[in-house]
Amino acid sequence: QVQLVESGGGSVQPGGSLRLSCVTSGFRLEHYAIAWFRQVPGKEREVISCIAPNSASTHSDSVKGRFTIARDNAEKTLYLQMNNLKPEDTAVYSCARSRPPVALSACSLTSPYIDWGQGTQVTVSS
Repeated sequence: QVQLVESGGGSVQPGGSLRLSCVTSGFRLEHYAIAWFRQVPGKEREVISCIAPNSASTHSDSVKGRFTIARDNAEKTLYLQMNNLKPEDTAVYSCARSRPPVALSACSLTSPYIDWGQGTQVTVSS
């Protein structure tokens, strides 16, 4: 059974940092790109970062320069390091894996992704 489980969310002041984790199971992580998404109630889900099997990454303009994404295939875990957080980063963050076929050396924020986790809440407020 494919599972992606996010953790690491919480409340932080503007300018603060958080590191989210996405623990995967039920598939071979090294064969997939993974993306991080976020969603605010009443708005569409936004894809913000992705990481290819070879660890090449892409970020949306809204988080570029502040967020980094990493993967540890041995631990079957993905990470999203979020720095210089802003109130507009408040959302539920979730991860999902790419739909095959998968390019090994690049990922796209517009590619189809499947199997989202349940999400973890991030709140940025003073």
